[in-house]
Amino acid sequence: MIYQGFRFIQQTLVKVLKTELSIEPIRADSVILLQTKNRILHLEFQTNTKSDTPIPLRMLDYFVRLVRQYHLPVTQVVIFLQETTNEIAFTDAYVDEMTTHRYRVIRMWEQDSDFFLHNPALLPLAPLTKTNSAPELLSQVAREIAKIADVPARQNTAAYTEILAGLRFEKNLIRQLLSEDIMQESVIYQDILQKGELKGEQKEAFRFLNRQLNRRFGEIDSFIVERIRLLSTEQLEILGEEFLDFSEISDLVTWLDRQN
Repeated sequence: MIYQGFRFIQQTLVKVLKTELSIEPIRADSVILLQTKNRILHLEFQTNTKSDTPIPLRMLDYFVRLVRQYHLPVTQVVIFLQETTNEIAFTDAYVDEMTTHRYRVIRMWEQDSDFFLHNPALLPLAPLTKTNSAPELLSQVAREIAKIADVPARQNTAAYTEILAGLRFEKNLIRQLLSEDIMQESVIYQDILQKGELKGEQKEAFRFLNRQLNRRFGEIDSFIVERIRLLSTEQLEILGEEFLDFSEISDLVTWLDRQN
């Protein structure tokens, strides 16, 4: 046995590793500074539980980077949008033999729908909440959207709601309850859905660009992929040219942010 610092380790064959640790750039879904509390709020939205890097380890990685960059306390929340029984959706900590890191988990299908129905900013998430009758819940959401007096706000809330409702409901039911004329007037809706339906041309452009981006940057976070999927054909063509000048994934995210 050889004494090393304050503990003994058994002598064995060792391999010297590089002391320079490679840190790949990563992008969080949402990072918010709560100025009144001088605290960082980090939100991650998950449509599924599959991930090359397990979600608990990713949350630890995000936490360390945020603390290092901002030197503020960090509250982390993972929001699972689609109902699942996978244990990852019920895990709220990264644990190994030396480290425990905790974060909060929200499973949308367990949340009280009333809280979301009575908050216009949260209405797009309401279709994913707890209910005994999913169609009736979507109908309630549609009625609440109709009450929004500001026309652009009403149109855009309807567009966002349709996107998220698609994780739970059939397209025909969504279109039936969310008035088509309101949707078509929405700038967001026009940009994302091109008058109601993704054309084959747009789908093909997305598939091609997605392959090219994966070759350039490796597997891209699913949330970023969904943002790209919702671009119009024209936007995809522009991105297909401009991404050649991107040096890292953060350049892609910045470009997407500008489109909004």
